[in-house]
Amino acid sequence: MRSRLTTRLHAFLERHFPEKRLFLRSDTETRFIRLKSETQLVAWAGATALVAWTIIATAILLMDSIGSGNFRAQAERDQMIYENRLNALSAERDNRAEEAVAAQERFSSALEQISMMQSELLRSEDQRRELETGLEVVQATLRNTMREREDARDQLALMADDPNGTAAATLSAEANSTVDLLATALAETAAERDSIASDARFALDHAAETELELRLLQEKNDEIFRQLEEAMLVSVEPLDDMFRAAGMNPDNLLAQVRRGYSGQGGPLTPLQFSTRGGAPDPDAARANGILSSMDRINLYRIAAERAPFDTPVKAAFRFTSGFGQRWGRLHAGTDFAAPIGTPIYATADGVVTSAGWSSGYGRLIKIQHEFGIETRYAHLNSMRVSVGQRVSRGQRIGDMGNSGRSTGPHLHYEIRVGGTPVNPMTYIRAGQDVF
Repeated sequence: MRSRLTTRLHAFLERHFPEKRLFLRSDTETRFIRLKSETQLVAWAGATALVAWTIIATAILLMDSIGSGNFRAQAERDQMIYENRLNALSAERDNRAEEAVAAQERFSSALEQISMMQSELLRSEDQRRELETGLEVVQATLRNTMREREDARDQLALMADDPNGTAAATLSAEANSTVDLLATALAETAAERDSIASDARFALDHAAETELELRLLQEKNDEIFRQLEEAMLVSVEPLDDMFRAAGMNPDNLLAQVRRGYSGQGGPLTPLQFSTRGGAPDPDAARANGILSSMDRINLYRIAAERAPFDTPVKAAFRFTSGFGQRWGRLHAGTDFAAPIGTPIYATADGVVTSAGWSSGYGRLIKIQHEFGIETRYAHLNSMRVSVGQRVSRGQRIGDMGNSGRSTGPHLHYEIRVGGTPVNPMTYIRAGQDVF
């Protein structure tokens, strides 16, 4: 049975792949190589597989290249949109902060005016009370005088029989003079009392108007503070998520940046308003909260420049190998494939600690960044920096090449935290979500 199957298979191969001989002739002899049907089948299958693999690989590379180009263009558009949005928010935040400070100054001035008016009102009230007290004394004196005048009249009637009449005339003249003096003083006191009462009513009406203006101003301040607080929340949360996505603690990171801060602008100083011995001003507390968020954004900006959230290759490229185990060994970085000479850029501010040949890495550049982070750029064709040089994020440091143990032109990019390799795509994706 097996022999018949083999015979039929051989006959089938003979029909499609007849045995051939390849003659090799020299000056002295002639030799030939016999190509059996089975050998021709194997050669034909190998050639077919090679052609199919070439077609498939070319198609994959073309699709990968097109997809990478579209992804990078979309990322650049998203980055531009977010930067424009962040700039607009920053401008609006500055305007709102200026309006808040101006409103706070107007509010403080209005409070001072109200305080002065209240003091003036209290003084007027005291004067009114003093005049009322004086008026009561004058009235009591007038009543006594009136009684004395009546007594004097009675005495005058008793003295009517006085033949000379001198004593009665003198007493009547003194009584009339006293009454006129008291009446004049009473009239002046009553006029002054009416004037003080009118001033007090005006002060109360003006105080009510000022209180209404202050309430409207407070409502406007609340709306301004609310918009500023929402803008700060929208700006700070994506930055918090970016650093957490990279495995970094935002609070510890900001504390470290604040301790080593030496740039322009500096942390924002909290506002200080006089409370006149009373409770803390809630508006000042809200304004200081907004300033604290602005300070946090400023520190995040500094930290983002010093951490490798950028990509080392800006031109068109394709990912050829990611971070992880490969052929039983740890591939400690991410590979970016592109033509030789493609520019390579620093992904964060730092200092070059190594720039030279390094065994399997070929031409290698190492950059030390803040927070114990180091980046490595391997297999370079040329290097444009030297050891000890300080570089900035986005600065060109070399060109892509094929040096060292490499199978083609590409960049081997590593990120190490405390000497331990981490996945570079964690930082790159975190940065793309924000920038």
